Amino acid sequence: MNDEQGDSEATAPDWPLRPWLLAGLLGAAGLLIHLVTHEKDDVPWRMAVAAFLFFGSLGAAFTIERQRWKEPAAFALVIGLVMAGLAWRAVTYGNHLPDEQYGFASGCVATALALPLFQAGFLKTRLRTPYAEIYHHIWTDAISAAGALAFTGLSWVALAILSQLFQLLKFDFLKDLMNEGWFGWTFSALAFGAALGVLRNELKVLGMLRTVVLLVLSLLAAPLALGLVFFLLATAISGPGVLWQATRNATPTLLACAAGAFVLTCVIVRQDDAAVTRNRVMRLAALALAVVILPLAVFAAVSLGLRLNQYGLAPERLWGMVAVIVACVWGAGYWAALIAGRKADWAGKLRQANFLLAIGACALALFLALPILDFGRISTANQLHRLESGKVTPDKFDYAALRWDFGDGGRQALARLAKSDNARVAELAALAQKQPDRPYAYGGDTTFRTEAQIDVRIQSEDPALHKLVIDYLQTHRSVCLKFCVVLDLGKDRDGKRDVALVEQYGYQRVSLPADTRVHVGNARYDVPSQFDRASNVEIRAIEQRYIFVDGRRVGEPLD
Repeated sequence: MNDEQGDSEATAPDWPLRPWLLAGLLGAAGLLIHLVTHEKDDVPWRMAVAAFLFFGSLGAAFTIERQRWKEPAAFALVIGLVMAGLAWRAVTYGNHLPDEQYGFASGCVATALALPLFQAGFLKTRLRTPYAEIYHHIWTDAISAAGALAFTGLSWVALAILSQLFQLLKFDFLKDLMNEGWFGWTFSALAFGAALGVLRNELKVLGMLRTVVLLVLSLLAAPLALGLVFFLLATAISGPGVLWQATRNATPTLLACAAGAFVLTCVIVRQDDAAVTRNRVMRLAALALAVVILPLAVFAAVSLGLRLNQYGLAPERLWGMVAVIVACVWGAGYWAALIAGRKADWAGKLRQANFLLAIGACALALFLALPILDFGRISTANQLHRLESGKVTPDKFDYAALRWDFGDGGRQALARLAKSDNARVAELAALAQKQPDRPYAYGGDTTFRTEAQIDVRIQSEDPALHKLVIDYLQTHRSVCLKFCVVLDLGKDRDGKRDVALVEQYGYQRVSLPADTRVHVGNARYDVPSQFDRASNVEIRAIEQRYIFVDGRRVGEPLD
């Protein structure tokens, strides 16, 4: 089987109504998505409906055929419902979950992997599904989607040019139409659907284009293989420690290289032996790329392990661990395939490994998308163990992570820490509970500054006000970064203490105690060239002139 012949759909007759059908289907979905979500994108059921429309319509657009519509309709319904459920959960429990965006993304990955499997008839043939069919659908879907996106972008360019043309005649209707939200969704979906329908009617042309795309991509195989082999040899000589010293982003960089090696290996191995290039350099490059995936994944695992040992578990690191495990399993599977295939059939064994690993990755992504594992509570338990065992001191412990990053499990643990017998732990946990927004440590400092680290002059002798100001500045790291002066403005109507915090570039008024800052007037002003600890900061009452009409003041002061 080659790229142009042998695919089951390559000889299927064109469907003249396909472009119109897909344009209408996706256009209606786009319009409904706008109507459902317009200015109400925080309502769970609305976002669930939007996800159902988006993923369900796309699933139907990529799978529906003239003589086969019942199974694609069922597939589109299933993925639409799954993604709708994930969207509803993410919006409903977004403030209670530590990783709602990752769960939704995992559902997207599962959907993307399930699409070519369904198109190839996996539900009927299961493990007997021809790898060539899956390979064909993966690249056909990718190329047709890319082409449809490109056409959508060009359509907007053409529309913008027409808008400018009509404006020369003082007709602004097209410009006004383009600024309407409903039109943007509908026009984009219509253009994408029409282009997708046309492209999927030209599978023979897509087959030729796929051949060209794969040939161009294969040109990257040899230099990438050479570079990665040289990198691994250099790392083996100098020691992997240089990776952790050189960058804190070693894990994503290594995983990206492993992913690139995987893609280019698949590009050269193709869908069957008949389509594999006979160029010896390319075959050696594919062999080298297949080999280096596992070492790269292992180095990524070591890099992540060092960070876990240093900082402990967190939901984001657990998701990174999942990615590393998948990469390691894929790399190990490739090594097993190469050993089993040896010289004669190593490419065929790699295809078998890809098929089985893709099924496993799809199942894993769907499992992780479902509300089964709570990475927030797992991370919380690990962080509390680090604190209780003394591996991290109370002053270095990241209380803000429990407050903001670990979901309900982290906040519940933080409430328990605020009642701890350890006075320092209780104090810092209580401060974390008062934080109005997520703070980030600068330069490796602790989350909370001590009173000695805050350079402030409080122009009041009231010790109660002094404590309120210090508590506020401890929980608001962006305030008083250098030096500031605090002025007592008395009490507001609610009985809270009203103060002004004066810094180099402006001031702000705050009611204490408070969870949020309230800015009054323009917080920026021209300051003297030298604002420092010797500056005199005071409040003065200045008489100002205004214009009055019939006894009522009009406008800003004249002075």
